[in-house]
Amino acid sequence: MEIWRPLAQGQPARAYRAGQLIYLQGTEAAQFYYLVSGSAKSYISSPDGVERVLAVHQAGDILGEASFFDRCPRVSSAVAVTDCALVSVDQGRLDGIFQKHPELALPMLQYLARTVRLLSARVDDMSFLSADRRIARYLLSLPPREGELHCTHEEIGAAVGVSRVTVSRVLGQWSRQGLLSTGYGSLTLLDRARLSALAFQEP
Repeated sequence: MEIWRPLAQGQPARAYRAGQLIYLQGTEAAQFYYLVSGSAKSYISSPDGVERVLAVHQAGDILGEASFFDRCPRVSSAVAVTDCALVSVDQGRLDGIFQKHPELALPMLQYLARTVRLLSARVDDMSFLSADRRIARYLLSLPPREGELHCTHEEIGAAVGVSRVTVSRVLGQWSRQGLLSTGYGSLTLLDRARLSALAFQEP
């Protein structure tokens, strides 16, 4: 999102290699991050080692902000999906940005509220919805980049708690029905109205 570009102005970006940990669940959140380039994912880990993807972040996104603002240990971890570059934002840096760009305060609150709403919806989805409806809601929640959604079948499955085989079956069915088209690591939603009707239909 272009609106967060001031977070990176005049700040050196740190490079992360694909697979490199950005922050760890349970640690102190002394800063959050602006993703300058590449992609990253946030996920939660259970005590028995099971991981569940919460979101896949693309260039222009911020991540790790919720725990930074509530001053509690991080509830999730984040890792680079591709080689990427991030700028860390601590409290002093953020105070200076808000002084220069007070117009960012309301969008930041809206962004935080959206994050909480999406996470709450994700928990409900995992508990009550069928696999196809979970997948549909997840796809509709992703912000498109130049008209495309950039995510793999594995990432979708990890996010909604189903297998890659199930994701492939559902997406193949929707592709034949003309709801979406698939590419390598990307999707294009061709009929958001029909997909939304499926996602939010009464049980």
